[in-house]
Amino acid sequence: MGKTRIDRTGITAASASSIEIAFTYQGRRCRERIKLKPTPANLDRAALHRAAIIAAIADGTFNYAVTFPDSKHASALAASPGDAITVASWLDTFVRRSSRQLKSSTLRDYRNTVNNALIPAFGQLALADLRRPAIRAWCSTLECGNKRIGNMLSIMRAALDAAVDDELIEQNPLARWTYRRREPLKTDDIDPFSAAEQMAILENMEPAGRNMIQFAFWTGLRTSELIALEWADIDFLRGYARIDKALTQAADAEESTKTRAGRRDVKLLAPALAALSSQKSITYLTGGKIFINPRTREPWCGDQAIRKTLWTPALKRAGVRYRRPYQTRHTYASMMLSAGESPMWVASQMGHADWTMIARVYGRWIPDAAPDAGAMAVSLFAGEGQKKMLAKKLSSAAN
Repeated sequence: MGKTRIDRTGITAASASSIEIAFTYQGRRCRERIKLKPTPANLDRAALHRAAIIAAIADGTFNYAVTFPDSKHASALAASPGDAITVASWLDTFVRRSSRQLKSSTLRDYRNTVNNALIPAFGQLALADLRRPAIRAWCSTLECGNKRIGNMLSIMRAALDAAVDDELIEQNPLARWTYRRREPLKTDDIDPFSAAEQMAILENMEPAGRNMIQFAFWTGLRTSELIALEWADIDFLRGYARIDKALTQAADAEESTKTRAGRRDVKLLAPALAALSSQKSITYLTGGKIFINPRTREPWCGDQAIRKTLWTPALKRAGVRYRRPYQTRHTYASMMLSAGESPMWVASQMGHADWTMIARVYGRWIPDAAPDAGAMAVSLFAGEGQKKMLAKKLSSAAN
């Protein structure tokens, strides 16, 4: 029995290196080329490919953009706009759009996440083909913590929300979903400096650096807020510093504070005022930034220079165990709370919207209630009978 002949209808040798496939889709005659040398075997292979296309068209599963991703007709004949756009292309578009709304530091994080994580993982997919199971499987392979995973998914979720708004896809596969896995307990990052350590560090700095670090210890400012502070922000009459801007390593200019609650007036305690008084002879007449790099005499541009040229050398000279400069903020919080200051007041000074974060992060520095706490309420509201009964029980317990 001879070999079954394959029907080559709609198949043409277009050139010495390509074969043309012709078919009808959405009432339109389509012609697409595939890169195959038109040998008899390849012509038969192209014919089988055409037959599979016609079958897919018949049962409604044909995707033009997937079958012919390089075709100039892919966008016009795609089942949905999202079929003709790759995830990589859309993420690039989304980041460019976002550049007008995001702070420089946030935009940098978006670009790094998109270029180094999301596009390598999903960039080749059609936007409409991105599904939650694939995203979940990818998350399960990551070695970073839940916070980092959440940050990456947040960027992807925002990009997909924008795609829904542009009617490129019907729904966001990340809507009302996030990924969390069980993590081992982490070592507490809150590691404040003792009074003796603070003194040793300050004694091993020259005046310009010492004034800034002393001010940081006694105001709890974020580093980005500290280096953006100007003399015009200081109200010496009221004894407050107005915090309404920040300067990060990635930013080309000053930005707003990290959160809305970050815009605040910080009370200048005596050590902070002393640091400012000492700093006056260094930068006050310039009327600009309060704290400057002692080496260059220029304003600080970010935390990296502080850590490398000021902070780390001072800790080495002082013989103090290294912790990052941000621990000055934690030191402020622990000092205030250990001294019995109101957690609500401490939260407002540090730029938090409420004190729940203070209680969660710094809870072990909040002292227990005074031994006689509640006694006044008992005295005012407990009846005489209750008081006598309570006194009798206490006496019995003592015996």
